[in-house]
Amino acid sequence: MALTATIYNFDIELADSDRQLYESLALRVARHPSESEDYLVTRVLAYLLEYAEGIEFSRGVSDPDDPTIAIRDLTGRITTWIDIGSPDASRLHKAAKSGARVVVYTHKHPDQFLKQLAGEKIHRPDELELYAMDRALVAALAARLDRRVAFSVSITDRELYLSIGTDTLTGAVKRLTIG
Repeated sequence: MALTATIYNFDIELADSDRQLYESLALRVARHPSESEDYLVTRVLAYLLEYAEGIEFSRGVSDPDDPTIAIRDLTGRITTWIDIGSPDASRLHKAAKSGARVVVYTHKHPDQFLKQLAGEKIHRPDELELYAMDRALVAALAARLDRRVAFSVSITDRELYLSIGTDTLTGAVKRLTIG
């Protein structure tokens, strides 16, 4: 018997002062049984950090060659390729060759991720945008995960301030470089 995805509904008030972007979002996000809560939370936070016209989640495991999140122009061409976790060098090489801006948000061990990429063949490695999510923030939001979640998030200098219920969670998003 195949396991089915669990649907989560997020009602989010987004205030990104870095980009002068203020939106009310209602997201319906499917979580595959193989996906951890931390991965789901990181996926939602990455969506908010990259929010722009044309942004969309992929269809997940049914389209493994697609980015986790993509921003497409009006012709359907991917302009920003966004992955979550620790994609391997060959995936990043392929993404970079597409001509799109490539962004990765990792919620795991950033040092191990960078070590995994060091010395590997990646097209335009200096143009990759690699970020580490604050692990405590991801864990705290994952602990409050429910099938329907409402929160507000303010972003200032890549620092996230999340208000959920009576709690305020904070965490930084740090830029990484392949050494």
